[in-house]
Amino acid sequence: MSANVLREVALFRSLPADEIRRLEQTLPRHEFDAGTVLLHESEEAERLFIIVAGEMEIIKELGMPSERVLRVLEAGAFIGEMGLLNPASRRTASVRARTPVKLLEMTRADFDAVLHRYPALAYEMIRVFSQRLEEFENNTIRDLKAKNLELSRAYEQLKAAQAQLAEKERMGRELEVAREIQRSMLPREVPRRVGFDFGGLTEPAHLVGGDFFDFIPLSNDSLGIVIGDVSDKGLPAALFMAITASLLRAEARRAGSPADALRNVHEQLSTMNQSGMFVTLFYGVLEGNTRKFRYARAGHELPIVFDRGGGEVTLPQAPGLPLAALEKALLDEQEIVLPAGGTLLLYTDGVTDVLDANGGRFGLERLRKELEFHRATSAQKLCDTLMEKTVVHRGATPQYDDITLVALQMV
Repeated sequence: MSANVLREVALFRSLPADEIRRLEQTLPRHEFDAGTVLLHESEEAERLFIIVAGEMEIIKELGMPSERVLRVLEAGAFIGEMGLLNPASRRTASVRARTPVKLLEMTRADFDAVLHRYPALAYEMIRVFSQRLEEFENNTIRDLKAKNLELSRAYEQLKAAQAQLAEKERMGRELEVAREIQRSMLPREVPRRVGFDFGGLTEPAHLVGGDFFDFIPLSNDSLGIVIGDVSDKGLPAALFMAITASLLRAEARRAGSPADALRNVHEQLSTMNQSGMFVTLFYGVLEGNTRKFRYARAGHELPIVFDRGGGEVTLPQAPGLPLAALEKALLDEQEIVLPAGGTLLLYTDGVTDVLDANGGRFGLERLRKELEFHRATSAQKLCDTLMEKTVVHRGATPQYDDITLVALQMV
């Protein structure tokens, strides 16, 4: 069987039949199980192996994460010819049995003896080397082309990723600018009025949001108080909020009542609103001398009012809908006298809708209890404390909605 294989080996095809028989009878025979590593990359090369049966695989970077099989050799192939000509050569790859294999081993001494008897074997060796070099060169060029293609694709992906990163950074900067613009539209400081203490804060769920509050001076004795919540979140809500706040400031100074101001804002929003957005609004006018508070509510949360002794004041209410939600404005118009020594709280639903890790809402009852417990503090401290309570409630749960609080203490 090995003699037949030797006749098929390109290196020995020029040898006569008797020399083939000599090699078949004298060369050592070996058998190895699948997975056996016969040769290791970088070790000294001094033997040639001829595959009689089975398959061998040529491997680069054996045992490394980047290990790869260069090619698979079958019966009739040979491995390690360079070691027969160059005593100083080292293996350029590792060799492992892919299946159970049978091999013939030829040492440098065996090869020299054959070469001495048949010098023409040297020409055959050169021809085989030339074929191997050409094959190696072709494989190298093919690998380089493949790697160049991979690099080209990676470069294009990198450029696309860099462009996306640059766009993300640009949008981030624009959102920061939008955040600053939005914050500039909020009151820089609370009003100072004899007999009253004011506080307010807003915390968007994202960089910008749709909640807002405002204090609008109307005269030496009267002050407009506003809180609103746009139906969406993020930049669209922030833009709609900016439009609404600007319209309300303009209408508040010329309207005869809070309800008239909201109706005028509703009409203007309805003519320019193509996005289907709407806004809940609470707008009240406080008269300092009488503590009379006239307000109009457009679908917004009802205020919470406590008297001096801590009792909650029941407020009258009627149906009301958000502005720009329907063709005609429907408002809850009321007038009350705020209790001396009492507390009034305005808020958006982002406060009561805060969720904990189990999905439990902060809720209106919890807000009432916290307000009652902390109502003796200043108005701004009260807003800050209530905000802190929502943060404790949600823990690691993200803030899903904008939060706004406005407090008024009658001192």
